[in-house]
Amino acid sequence: MEIIMETRTVDRVWQSKPTIEGAGVHLKRIFGFHDVPRLDPFLLMDDFRSDKYEDFVSGFPWHPHRGMETITYVLEGDVEHEDSLGNGGVISSGDVQWMTAGNGILHQEMPKGDGKGRMYGFQLWANLPAKDKMMDPRYRDVKNAQIPTVKVDGGVVRVISGTVGGVKGPVQDVVIDPEYLDISLTAGSQFVHAVKPGHNVFAYVIEGKENGSLIHFGRTGDSVEFKTEAKPMRFLLISGKPLNEPVAWYGPIVMNTEAELKTAFEEYNSGKFIKNSAGA
Repeated sequence: MEIIMETRTVDRVWQSKPTIEGAGVHLKRIFGFHDVPRLDPFLLMDDFRSDKYEDFVSGFPWHPHRGMETITYVLEGDVEHEDSLGNGGVISSGDVQWMTAGNGILHQEMPKGDGKGRMYGFQLWANLPAKDKMMDPRYRDVKNAQIPTVKVDGGVVRVISGTVGGVKGPVQDVVIDPEYLDISLTAGSQFVHAVKPGHNVFAYVIEGKENGSLIHFGRTGDSVEFKTEAKPMRFLLISGKPLNEPVAWYGPIVMNTEAELKTAFEEYNSGKFIKNSAGA
């Protein structure tokens, strides 16, 4: 019996755009508020690659999150972090920080770069379903050495979350069932990857001809295919299970209703926002 995989078609392609966030960090917004619900369950993604120290040194001082997750992937440089759960330290080249804000967390992220003044990385925001919006926050610090690399025809894949060639990534048991892969392909190669039915899938090119381009795939089909021509290509391939729920979002807080959003900010302003803290 022959198994035929249906390849998903490209729904849309667009370029990341320059913006300023935090205390004055210059970065590129890959997608955000105006792209909801196209990329459900994902909310926002930023590309903070820079060779200029002044672009990122102001960082992201203390701020709240509720109802969502932040995923930070560092390619080059260091990011110092600290949160209200008592976590603190540095994520460095190749490391991932997967933070579930849940019912509320305060944190800060301060990029420091490397010895050459470079700071390369990406931050992705993923939504949480209504039933998990107020779960206890949790923090995962995944080191470079914990992320497996799998050889495929024409390249290699770093498996942060998901499965490639029977190898699972270290980030598991996440509500939206995500896949997060860092894929490098040589020139003149082809890569086909199976994706889960109904999952939203996109790729973000980080090296090669289309550097800075987001490729969003349609929902029909059980695989995605990539072909390189005269130059190699590196991209992040990300997918997740859509929530198909209403989104009430303002700044760093993402809920389902305007009433929930109002409550969150009232609690923040009155000092009742944090439900779990260090030592609790």
